[in-house]
This record gives sequence, C-alpha cells and structure tokens, in this order.
Amino acid sequence: MNTNGQHTSIFNAAVVVAALGYFVDIYDLLLFTIVREPSLAGISVDISNKQAVMMASTQVINWQMWGMLIGGILWGVLGDKKGRLSVLFGSILIYSTANFITGYVQTVDQYAYARFAAGIGLAGELGAGITLVSELLPKNKRGIGTSLVAGFGLFGAVAAYFTFHYTQDWRLCYKIGGALGLSLLLLRITVAESGMFQQVKAQAVQRGNMLMFFTNRTRFRKYLLAILIGLPTWYVIGILVNLSNRFATELYGENNVDSGRSIMYAYAAIAIGDILIGFVSQWFQSRKKALYLFYGFAILSLLFFFGGGVKNDTTLYIACAMLGFSTGFWAIFVTMGAEQFGTNLRATAATTIPNMVRGSLPLINLLFLNLLQQHWQFSLIQAGIITGVVVMSLTLIAAYFTEDTFHKDLNYLEVEETLP
Repeated sequence: MNTNGQHTSIFNAAVVVAALGYFVDIYDLLLFTIVREPSLAGISVDISNKQAVMMASTQVINWQMWGMLIGGILWGVLGDKKGRLSVLFGSILIYSTANFITGYVQTVDQYAYARFAAGIGLAGELGAGITLVSELLPKNKRGIGTSLVAGFGLFGAVAAYFTFHYTQDWRLCYKIGGALGLSLLLLRITVAESGMFQQVKAQAVQRGNMLMFFTNRTRFRKYLLAILIGLPTWYVIGILVNLSNRFATELYGENNVDSGRSIMYAYAAIAIGDILIGFVSQWFQSRKKALYLFYGFAILSLLFFFGGGVKNDTTLYIACAMLGFSTGFWAIFVTMGAEQFGTNLRATAATTIPNMVRGSLPLINLLFLNLLQQHWQFSLIQAGIITGVVVMSLTLIAAYFTEDTFHKDLNYLEVEETLP
C-alpha cells in the first residue's frame, strides 16, 4: 500500500470483485441478444416474420438501454454521495431481481419492462467498479487494473452463450443470471471503500451533483467528448453483430448464422482487446494513442465486413471477431471518463458516461431504421455503412479534442462554477 492508501497490487480484492461483478453484468446485459429469437418465439412472436422480429427485438433492447441511461444517472449520483460500495450492493439487488422476473414474462411489453428494470440495475456495476479500482491503484497501474476488470468481465458474454447452448432454456438462463448476481453480495463484503472518497466525504463539498457537468463550459465539453469516443462499441454490437444473420443474408445469401454465436465470438475478442489495450496504453504512455490504434482496427474491420471480405458463415464469424477486437477499447474509454473529473464527481462521470453510450443505441437504431424504412429506402447494407460513417466520424473528431489522462493525478476536486 502506498502513502495515499492505494494498493500497489493489481490483483487486490477490489480488482477481483469488480471483475467478477462486471462478468455477471455482461452476462445479463448480453443475454437478450444471445437468446433473442428463441425467447421471442417463446412469447408468441412469429419468427418467420423478419419485420416482426426486428421490431420486437428493437423494442426490448431499446427499453433495456433506456433503463441503463436512467440507471447510470441514478447510480452515478449515489456513488459520489453515498459511496462506491453502496452502488455495487444496490445495483446488484435490482438487476438480480429483474432477471428472475424476466424468466416469467409472457408478452413483448412485459419483456421490455423487465429488461428496463434490469437495465437500471446493470447501469451501476461498471462505473462504480472502475471508479473504485482507479482510486485504489496508483496511476502507473490503474490502466492495467481497469483493463483486467473489463477484459475478464467481458467473458460473461461467452458464459451466457454457452449457458444457453447447453441448457436450451432461455428462461433458465435469466434465472441463473439472477442467482449469480446475488452470490456476489457475499464477495462484496471483503472490499474496502475508496480512501479518496472517504477523505472527500469528510469535507464540505458538493458531491454527485449532475448539474455540475452543465454549469461549466470546460467540464461540459470534457463530458460530451468522453461520451462520443465510445460510440462505435454499441454500433458494432447493437447493429452489426446483433443482426449478423440478417446482414449475412444480404451479403452472400443463404446462411446458417446464429447471432448468439456471433455475440460470443465478438465478446471473446472484445475481452482480449480490452486486456491488451491496458498494456498498449502502458507501452505508449498514452490513453489516446491506444485509442487511435483500436479505431484504426475498427475501420479496417468495417472495410472487411462491408467491402467483400464476408462470403460465407465462417468469414462472417471472423468479421464479428475482428469488429469485437477493434472495439476492445471499452476499458480505456471508461477509465478516461473516470480520470477526466475530480473525486466529488468521479463516480457520477464513470457511471453515466458508459451508460450514455449504451443509451445512445436507441438513437443509433433510429438512424439505422429510418434509413431502412422511411423516406430513404436504403438497403440493409447501405443503411449499415451510412450509420457507421456517421458514428466513426463523430468519434474520431471527439477523440482528437479529448485530453490524454494517462499521467493525471486523481486526488483533486471539481469546484462549483457557472457558465459565463
């Protein structure tokens, strides 16, 4: 332990428990995309009707993401007001209960409402965990620590795929997710609260005031840029990988693509990318250079996906893995969000920023579906390309103007100011 009370080992209890928590979080978050068609068939949606499947699945995933957007704000504020650990306990109770309820839904609306509640709970896990780990580890190790948390956690999607593969019971999969969540409560008891938060708690300073992001021009700019640099992740997962079987039909015709398997390959690759990017960032001594490298991978992967590289089921799965690996910057993206702001706003930032990105999926879906169905009448491939160009352009511009936080000392506060 260093002089600031920070643990020097990247394998301390906070890192291990945060990684396990994120593992369960991702299991629950991605389970719908893995069991999408069998679960919709189980509540009487006509799977042979592609339009009905797309509308129902979009409704459910949008409600889940809106729940995460609202939950991100709720848990972020509570994380700075009440503590990082209180969020980890409270969020787990909500999403575990919602998962059990999901196992009993009978209609699309019930499914959407249950996933909305789960989304609220799931929103607290990553931000609180990353904030806690960032504050407990010294700055020369926090990038690697947070990458290990995210990298291990992302294998939860792989676990979700194989759980359904072996049980073939989507309702049971949701109940297992609920049980896994509740089991984490026992592990959480061993984790200590952040020393930085304890120091700030004793001071007369505003904590967890969401409005502070909007009352200072510089702070608002940092907050907006921190959100925009993460957009490609949910464009890739929410559209390209989630609808991989539909894209396969357009790209090369008859296929046997399983979108659940596509998710599994993509997330296994994202996990590897997230672990590697911590070491890449350490080698570059820069967060931004690591981001640029992975953005380059993303552009190359998109060119392979849309440019003729996908010709059969095997190459489609390879493309999903490539796209997944290229978006393995999630750990660094969330870490940068935590590092951008002072201790009295850090949990709010680290929790709301990734959930703002997740909450952007309905907007990305809106653009994509409007290109398909409204005045424009573009093909699935054309709509995917145009949506990707818009998303990547916004992200690259935002990354250029974002501060590199690799060497930043996190022991500071945000001062209340107003826009001139």
